[in-house]
Amino acid sequence: MNQPSMFPAAPAETIPAEFRTAFLAQRAAAARDRQPSLAARRADLHALHRLLAENHDALIDAVNRDYGIRSRFETRMTELLQCQDAAKDAIRRVKRWMRPQRRHLDITQYPLAKAWVFPQPVGVVGIVVPWNFPIAMAFQPLICALAAGNRVMIKMSENSNALALLLKDLIPQYFAADKLALFEDGGGRGPQFTQLPFDHLFFTGSPATGRAVMANCAANLTPVTLELGGKSPCIVAPDYPLREAARRIVWTKLLNAGQVCTSVDYLLLPEGSVDAFVDHARAVAASYYPNLENGDYSAIIDQRQYDRLQLLLEDARARGARLVPLLPDQPGNAARRILSPMLVLDVDDDMLIMRSEIFGPLLPVRTYRNRDEVVAYIGARYSPLAMYLYTRDRALERWYLEHTISGGVTVNDGMLHIGTPALPFGGVGHSGMGHYHGKEGFLTFSKLRPVFRQGPWRALNLLMPPYRGRAEKLLAFLLKRAG
Repeated sequence: MNQPSMFPAAPAETIPAEFRTAFLAQRAAAARDRQPSLAARRADLHALHRLLAENHDALIDAVNRDYGIRSRFETRMTELLQCQDAAKDAIRRVKRWMRPQRRHLDITQYPLAKAWVFPQPVGVVGIVVPWNFPIAMAFQPLICALAAGNRVMIKMSENSNALALLLKDLIPQYFAADKLALFEDGGGRGPQFTQLPFDHLFFTGSPATGRAVMANCAANLTPVTLELGGKSPCIVAPDYPLREAARRIVWTKLLNAGQVCTSVDYLLLPEGSVDAFVDHARAVAASYYPNLENGDYSAIIDQRQYDRLQLLLEDARARGARLVPLLPDQPGNAARRILSPMLVLDVDDDMLIMRSEIFGPLLPVRTYRNRDEVVAYIGARYSPLAMYLYTRDRALERWYLEHTISGGVTVNDGMLHIGTPALPFGGVGHSGMGHYHGKEGFLTFSKLRPVFRQGPWRALNLLMPPYRGRAEKLLAFLLKRAG
């Protein structure tokens, strides 16, 4: 059989049959319905909302099985609540997002021409989902893609197999396969999935895997959104109360046991404040987690990740760091992969913990003398996915915002910019490219199609050949006006 022209970048036989079948069915369905109606898009979003709302317990249980221990409260708050709110927000706003937008004309196009752009779905979208927030990272981009009128294929992580099998059973009850199809990883099938010639691919994961995904997409000239990670800094300014900062920073760091791409990856404190911060942080951690095994605190996802985090601690200790447990009376449980939270003091940049994203409940602490030192340190590293700043000084806040760059910022709290539907979420440089959430997510999965309609008479008639005489004088006038 000849290779189908739909798969120009890789031999069709290297792509699993179920991927090919689903992709071709969705591509054909997209061609039959090039511009889904507002009613159809709202119906898809309502179906997605029902899927989440009607299957709360089953979804939470599946995530818990994949983790071993995953805080049920955090699954409800950070995944189900966020996604249900985002779906309802899209239902309310998609009509406005779909409207054509008039654009102004220049002087050579007056008086009767018109110009506008209108959003069209790109077609078939692929979504690659990480394991740390597997519901949110599947459904948040899915909401945006369905609002934009697309067909969607989703590939889950190998660490989310219980959830993937559940969703494979649930999704056909709410969506036709040519609208939404979901696949478990099935033993490292990610590269084959990203070889499909999607009209857009959305990937969340590590920078290293993001490079490979981007290379696969380049072979098909597939546009890609990469949501990656990096070392997100948190700066506490001298004016901000340390006790209050500690309460918010400890919550941010220990949410999902630190397995969050926008978690605080290192803390920058003014010189002389470390001991006071340690005391406050220990008191806060004890109040939040009186028992690490009561279900409020999540386990590390698998043994490989648990061992990696232990290696970071061993390397830091060997290189002279001080390891300060936040919960000294609770050492954790290695058999259940419950890693007790730890502050890592006296760090240097040769330590592994300062050279890679941590993705766990370990928090390195550095000190600084002045704001210029902070900006120089952050600026010498890859641009982070998030940055956190604690200050009540608006002038200092503005100075930091103007002298640093990151994917997003929360001032005087942690991660809340991510949970605000009206704000776009995305990285910059090494931490990613592109945005999603809300209107920006709708635009990510749309083609803003420009249209120009000429009127019955056009000003360009005055600039037609032969150019000598009237046309030349008029052009000289327009250039002078433009200058």
